[in-house]
Amino acid sequence: MSALRVLVGCKRVIDYAVKIRVKPDKTGVVTDGVKHSMNPFDEIAIEEAVRLKEKKIASEVIAVSCGPKQCQETLRTALAMGADRAIHVNIDPKDYETLQPIHVSKFLAKIAQDEKADIVIVGKQAIDDDCNQTGQMTAALLDWPQATFASKVEKNNGDLTVVREIDGGLETIKVKLPAVLTADLRLNEPRYATLPNIMKAKKKPMASKTPADLGVDVASRLEIVSVEDPPVREAGQKVESVEDLVTKLKDAGLV
Repeated sequence: MSALRVLVGCKRVIDYAVKIRVKPDKTGVVTDGVKHSMNPFDEIAIEEAVRLKEKKIASEVIAVSCGPKQCQETLRTALAMGADRAIHVNIDPKDYETLQPIHVSKFLAKIAQDEKADIVIVGKQAIDDDCNQTGQMTAALLDWPQATFASKVEKNNGDLTVVREIDGGLETIKVKLPAVLTADLRLNEPRYATLPNIMKAKKKPMASKTPADLGVDVASRLEIVSVEDPPVREAGQKVESVEDLVTKLKDAGLV
């Protein structure tokens, strides 16, 4: 495995700087006319894959995105960052509203098998649903070892040494290839796509597949009951003494 093939998942999400607005009917959030971009953790995943190629560890980087036609913009960004080619799993917008991590995991697992990938890298979570499930389920479906929340990755012979972030510190593990990695925030700092690379990305190959092509049923097992804004935080109050504080807490029924 001197030259590895790396598959990277890239999700299109509402840009991190956009203020999220709930639809009036509370069926979801407003997405029409709202700026979208690549999930920040997936940018880190792409950057790590490109760095592996620059170190001659990887021979090819393949970017994958699942969603409506607009996801092709996200894939072009990945190609401009250095991915060699892209695969767009075209999902009907209606089905995409209820697409779940298990569906994406099945897509990635099938593509990884078809492309004979050695490493699958995804962001540790998406900033829209915060599920933190896709990488783990992809590893389970492939029956591959996994290294989640990676903050450092090094290749040693046929293994990967991964430093991962855990509660209260860092953990160093070794995983055999093929493997699934999920990228944490401190793994690297993604590069900006330069104008020449953006122009080159337009000529890089992008294949299109459907869920049927990959044998995945995208029927939803969940029903969205209601989406609501979090409660507005009340303004704080200043008190002159501990006695005043206790009185106010008693009046509010908190003590």
